[in-house]
Amino acid sequence: MISIKIIENDQKDDIKIPNEPFSVFGKMIPCYNGEKWSYSVQYFDKSAIFDMCFPDEDYDFDAMCEDHTFLGAYDGDKCVGIAVLKRDFFKYMYLYDLKVSSAYRRRGIGKMLIEKAKEIALSNGYNGIYLHAQDNNLASCLFYVSCGFYIGGFDNNLYKGTTQEGKSDIIFYLDA
Repeated sequence: MISIKIIENDQKDDIKIPNEPFSVFGKMIPCYNGEKWSYSVQYFDKSAIFDMCFPDEDYDFDAMCEDHTFLGAYDGDKCVGIAVLKRDFFKYMYLYDLKVSSAYRRRGIGKMLIEKAKEIALSNGYNGIYLHAQDNNLASCLFYVSCGFYIGGFDNNLYKGTTQEGKSDIIFYLDA
């Protein structure tokens, strides 16, 4: 049985859970009509699908614990997923990172972490949580929509001049 809990100092090494590959099979295309966001989905041809893995983060629990909350998803004593929340000056708490070990994906663990993150945001006086997701991480974008997030913005300049050029960030919000 999976349990979700705040990671404390005695479990601080659990935040070092490695990133694992995911499939890039399409992209989300947001559209703003002047009042409301919507989106369409573009699926890639089979020959254009590839796996990608983000570099591992070098989280420092001691340096970050003042303004971050680390949530862990545990199968017994084994940490199989984390959510990293950052306190922000906005009325929304920032979901800095969310990941679940590949062997545990598609079991509802990500949604469990999101639900706990909403509780934490609400208990800290926030209206909800927000995050950024790359438009070509379609599985992630669709996951957030399935959790009740809605599009609140789009940034197509963030990756200009980098090795990630051509990608954009979609900003998602979830009201608590």
